[in-house]
Amino acid sequence: MDGGGGSAILRQLKHGGFDWKEIREIFLTHKHVDHFTGILWLVRMICQYMNQREYDGEAKIYGHAEVLDLLEDIAGKLLQPKETRFINDRLHFVKVGDGETQTVIGKPVTFFDIRSTKTKQFGFCMDIGGGKKLTCCGDEPYNDSEKVYAEDSEWLLHEAFCLYSEAEIFDPYGKNHSTVKDACELAERLRVKNFLLYHTEDKNISDRKRLYRAEGEKYFSGKIFVPDDLETLQI
Repeated sequence: MDGGGGSAILRQLKHGGFDWKEIREIFLTHKHVDHFTGILWLVRMICQYMNQREYDGEAKIYGHAEVLDLLEDIAGKLLQPKETRFINDRLHFVKVGDGETQTVIGKPVTFFDIRSTKTKQFGFCMDIGGGKKLTCCGDEPYNDSEKVYAEDSEWLLHEAFCLYSEAEIFDPYGKNHSTVKDACELAERLRVKNFLLYHTEDKNISDRKRLYRAEGEKYFSGKIFVPDDLETLQI
């Protein structure tokens, strides 16, 4: 799901213990470069290795029409024809609509428009079995249109740009983002069980986990996760 940093995504996958050649399904939320550029590199590598007969089978990239059209256009301009010939042949760009459900990694996943104020962006809600769901709200504050998906989620993934106590320093509202307090009050209202916070400022990285949990626990009674880069969580 998403990937900024350009070619660094390949190194990070390796450091995380993942072979990118085993990736078969990708979701791209929107076109902002901190979410988009790494996926372009994956497209390049997948097509290149397909051409070299070193990537087995097919792969799919899910997203709304605007972001996938952009991805295909840029790939067409930057990659060689011997590579782009695999796009929509073995590397499928699957355009999804608001409220549309697809089967991804064997699970029903419903994609939804988050009603972004900046650029068109989709989130998703995955049925993880046993009547439980995992919902991702993208990288902007929750919109009431997402309630049907986010409410009662076993896991909710939501941005939290900074601590509420540091809002004057980082200006989250000016960037259309939330504070930890805002996000955790939301999760409490939605009766979420496990709340994962991401898309944060990077000035407090070394102590972020402790600081964000400490503020969040004042407003949310469930479990709060503030993962470090490459940290693995068992769902």
